[in-house]
Amino acid sequence: MNFRFQQAIRALILLSFPILIFKLHFTGEILKFINPKYDGLSIAAAILFLVLFLIQLTRIWITKEHQHHHCHHEDHERCDHNHDHGDTPFNLKKLFSYMVIVFPLITGFLLPAKVLDASIANKKGGMAIITNQKQASKGGTNSQSNQTDNKNDDKQSDVTDNEFSEKVEAPTPTEHTIDPKLAAQEEMSEEEYEQLKKMLAQKPSVIMEQSVFATYYEDIHMDIQKYKGKTIQLTGFAYKEDDFEKNQLVIARFFITHCVADASIVGFLTELPEAASVDTDTWIELRGVLDITTYNGMELPFIKITEWKKVGEPEEPYIYPKNIRIL
Repeated sequence: MNFRFQQAIRALILLSFPILIFKLHFTGEILKFINPKYDGLSIAAAILFLVLFLIQLTRIWITKEHQHHHCHHEDHERCDHNHDHGDTPFNLKKLFSYMVIVFPLITGFLLPAKVLDASIANKKGGMAIITNQKQASKGGTNSQSNQTDNKNDDKQSDVTDNEFSEKVEAPTPTEHTIDPKLAAQEEMSEEEYEQLKKMLAQKPSVIMEQSVFATYYEDIHMDIQKYKGKTIQLTGFAYKEDDFEKNQLVIARFFITHCVADASIVGFLTELPEAASVDTDTWIELRGVLDITTYNGMELPFIKITEWKKVGEPEEPYIYPKNIRIL
């Protein structure tokens, strides 16, 4: 029997992919790359790679009789039907092909998984993206401009400390009594989604938890007046641009539809006296009051921060959309 080195390399590559995928799942780092709803799909891909690896094992050793049966060239290196069985000489073209496949494996095993940060937000457009989100929302829905401003507009907290005393006060049951099953649903009908938005809008305060962050964000940008004056609480990382005032920064998150390749920044422009002392990429938990400001000629929601503190990066740093079934 002849040992075929190139076929062994291919088997090793096929085995490396499921090992990397299972490693990412075991450590939880897979969530830094894909939407959690694709967990099952990534596991299926890993299993498929394992099957291909087992098939590839049968090609590593081959008898001379079997080789002569398939190949009729003098040196038995090139088949008469013009495709490579892995026995042709190793050349630069093959080296390049292998490197294209092996490179993501090397980086996946050797480089630590990193959450998208402000530098990526800047490359993707930063405030230009956030401004466009408002413009798109305004164009897609009829804003209730005649709605009266919320009476909470003037009820801002007098707290000016840069840290909460202990923890952010938990909302009273009447403040946030949303059906938890409905809020937790990753997939819902249009009717259920509209019901969720209506329930969220009726609350006196805006608590942007993971399960409703995207829903709140969309609805606030669709109709700022409906939320103006309400207390808001959220967590995000600090992002700044050169043209910001000294007391301005954006508290942002990344919105992931499928994977990090389609990531888009979402966030709120905020007003904070200590903004200049807050480093970019610092994760902040804040409470403030929603208001309206103008940035580059576009009306945007912004937050007058009343309480804030630095926190560690959350276990789920990204925001994911609700899947709406079109019936």
